[in-house]
Amino acid sequence: MGIYQGNDLRKPSGGRKGRHRKVKRKYELGRYPTETTVGENDIRKHQRVRGGNYKIRLLKAAYANVFIKSQNRSVKVRILGVIENPSNKDYSRRGIITKGTIINTELGPAKVTSRPGQDGVINAVLLEER
Repeated sequence: MGIYQGNDLRKPSGGRKGRHRKVKRKYELGRYPTETTVGENDIRKHQRVRGGNYKIRLLKAAYANVFIKSQNRSVKVRILGVIENPSNKDYSRRGIITKGTIINTELGPAKVTSRPGQDGVINAVLLEER
């Protein structure tokens, strides 16, 4: 079963709309979300998308580019695990990394600022004590 990204099924009030055509179009097709987890090595998948562009999906992540504000520099460090994922409680339990996830790195906790399922890389900002 495909994922449908069209918005012609429901009204803003929640009521059902009548169909204005019989078939769904290819440009309305969606994809299942990439649930990036921590692994031994980085595993990426290249996917061609609309317009001939490519999305690089990060399936497993071992490293993150962590920005240290106090030193104004970035360092590539190993990811040790997921501390918290505010977007979904179940994602925290399963160790899935999305934008906004707080990960544990060799330098300490860091907040993910990139979208690993679409960018193919994990960029994060170190959470420093004030």
